[in-house]
This record gives sequence, C-alpha cells and structure tokens, in this order.
Amino acid sequence: MGNLRVKSKEKTILVVDDEEGIRESVREILSDEGYRVIEASDGTKVLDLIRKERPDLVLLDIWMPGVDGIGLLKQIKEEEPEVHVIMISGHGNIHTAVAATKLGAFDFIEKPLSLDGLLLAARRALAQSPAFKIPERDGGRPKKGKGGRRPRTSRSVKAAVRSFKQKTLKKSVVISGQGLHSGIKTGVILHPLPPNSGILFSGISADATVPAYLDYVGSTGYATSLRGKGIQVGTVEHFLAVLHSYGISNLLVKMQGEIPIMDGSALEFCHLIEEAGVKEEEEEWSEIVVDRPYQIGVKGGECISIEPADTFGVRYLLNYPNPVGVQEYTYVYKGPESFKEEIAPARTFGFLKDIEKLEQLGLVNGGRLSNCILIDDEKVINTELRFANEFARHKILDIVGDFYLLGRPIRGMITAHMTGHTDNIALLREIKKGMALQRPTLS
Repeated sequence: MGNLRVKSKEKTILVVDDEEGIRESVREILSDEGYRVIEASDGTKVLDLIRKERPDLVLLDIWMPGVDGIGLLKQIKEEEPEVHVIMISGHGNIHTAVAATKLGAFDFIEKPLSLDGLLLAARRALAQSPAFKIPERDGGRPKKGKGGRRPRTSRSVKAAVRSFKQKTLKKSVVISGQGLHSGIKTGVILHPLPPNSGILFSGISADATVPAYLDYVGSTGYATSLRGKGIQVGTVEHFLAVLHSYGISNLLVKMQGEIPIMDGSALEFCHLIEEAGVKEEEEEWSEIVVDRPYQIGVKGGECISIEPADTFGVRYLLNYPNPVGVQEYTYVYKGPESFKEEIAPARTFGFLKDIEKLEQLGLVNGGRLSNCILIDDEKVINTELRFANEFARHKILDIVGDFYLLGRPIRGMITAHMTGHTDNIALLREIKKGMALQRPTLS
C-alpha cells in the first residue's frame, strides 16, 4: 500500500458500522493514510454527526440493527446532498449496488472489505485517485530507429496528429439488464474518473480492475472478453463502441461478470451516456493515426484491413445464404450523433441452427426474443429489421467497440469481409506491434 499513500490534508471520514472490528480496521487504515476518522456504531445520530463534523465522506453500512441503510442514505442525500456516501454491505449484489447508486451513493463496496478497494473508492470520492495512465502523446507515430530515422512505410501519413480534451461523465449512472452468454441478471454502474485514468472495469468492490486495453483480452469467441488478475469481464464490445464514439476516455465501470446485452444493440448505452452528461477535462490526449496499411487474411476469403485516412470509418461486407444474402455498409464517423443514428441501433443476430451448438458451449444462456434477431432458413422470425442491412451495421458496431482496445481514438479506414472478434483483435495486435504503441501503466 505504500505506493498508494497520498497527502490527505486532514480530510474527515465518518465510518458508520455496527461491527466494532470493522470500524477498528477501517479506522486504522484510514488514519494511517492521514485521514481524520470519526465513528458511529448505529445510524441514529448520523445526521447530527454530519451537521456537526462536516465530514468529506461517509462510509455507511447498509445492514444495521433498527436502521435501514438505504433509507438513511436517502435522508443524507436529501439534507446534505454535497456529502459523498460510500455504501458497505456483506449481503449486497449488483442490484443493491444499482439501487444505492440511483439514490445518490458515490460507490458501493462489499464485505469482507478489501483495504485496497476501500482506499481507492475513498480517494476517488475525495478526488485523490491514482489510476491507469493513458500513454503520452506519441500520436501513434512509429518510433525512431537507429540513427534517428523513422522506419519506412509503404504509405506515410502527413496529416498532423489531432489532440482532444479527455472526457468523463458529469455524474454516476446505472443501468440493469441480462448477460447474453451468462444469462445472469446484471447491471452496470458508471463512475467518473480523473484525467489519465483510462477505462477501467471492476467488480462491485473495485478491489481488482482491468483496463479496456488489448493486452487484457481474454477471449473472442462470440464476444470480446477482458481478463485481469482476479477479474473477468464479458461482452464488452457494444459498450466500448459507445465510449469510443462519445470520446469517453476516463471511466470506472462496475459490473458483475458480463456487460448486459440490453436489446442486442448499443442504443440504450448511448442514452445512458447522455443521461449522465459528458464532461470535458483539462488534460488532452491524441488520436492514433494509422501509418500504413495493415491486413489480416483468413481462410475462405475472409479478411480485415486498415489503411491511412483522414477520419475513422468502417466498410463491412457480409455474404450469407438466404434469407440474409449480401449486405454491405460504409460508416464514416462524424461524431456521436452519426454513430447513434447509423450504427448503435443495429442488433445482435443469430441463426436458429446454431443455437443448440452455442448452448452446448455454455453460451447464449441469456438469449431472448427481445435481445437477439433470430433467423431460420427462410426469414427473420421474431422482429422487424431496423435497417435493410442491419447485420452488416451490427458487425461495424462490434469493430468500433473492439478498436477502442488500443486505448485511444484511431484514425484510419477499415475494410472487412465476413470477419469477427478474433480477426478484429488480430489486426489490432498487428497495428500495436507495427506502430510500437504503449499500453497504459499504473501511475
């Protein structure tokens, strides 16, 4: 924990818990970090203590004899809305966390407490959080070789690398849903993060995090999943496509195992970001400018490539037997509205003949008529298509999400034919290797 120590300037934290051992452990660790700690063994005098001591943060147990922690949270936020409250529970789950966040809790952590997770949550609440650093502006340019000269490329990019303000959300927001592959009812809680934090996924307690970065891709079978020490996050691509398109660079994403599938598209995640509001931060970051063509070829004619361009775009061509047939779409990014209108509404699709195989693999346990377009040998059987080429557009949605795993916006034109997540990730690895891109590191 020594590398996490910060100067607290006597920030005051109120710890409310009926278990003396927990209060003692929390008091010791917080005091050792330089915080002023006050305590309460029940919730009856919490509001009086807040008025008298004016704490910067309240750690509030949900389950205490005679007191409803959720009800007390509501009272605190009504009477003292500026005070940050982190809820603590030994019997919580993602649904309790979602309920607490909706009532204004800054965060929610589980017992037994991870001291690292507790400190990180407290520091985020007090705007003192260490996090993952976004690489400094190399602009995606190739590094200099021996003699100071840059490696030659078949096509070089002469356009200047553009810089943008980093962005997070204006407030925490939540959404509930079901995991497509796990079948588990889950949810997502989004918390703003300071500049240079990156996109971090965590469980409810946030004692382990995994960054949305290529090096942490765990699997690509039917969805893109991330894996870090002590945490795995499934089906991230639709959500990451929204963050990519809205330019969100710093965010903590708390979930339980898998990002919910919602209606099979990314539209509800767009609404969630808009509900929270996008906040520009003082620090800047730069785009990755593709320096030359890169390509991945797959047996059977499938391939995906990227080449230098003035903007970011994706052209996708698919060719399935009837009733799908040939579909093609070209998308050029012109801002979040273009993404929201053209790509975000396109839903996940699947063929009835493949469902049994997927079920045997332990997948699509959360597949429902409402969250996946189902196709038999003759027609779409459960819905009306939103676009004539909705399947091609959905493939573009997956690519936009996967391509945010380089950690920054990218400039280049992608062309893909009958490819999927595995091919997307393979191309990203070629780009990373060819351009010597750096991965985020702990600050």
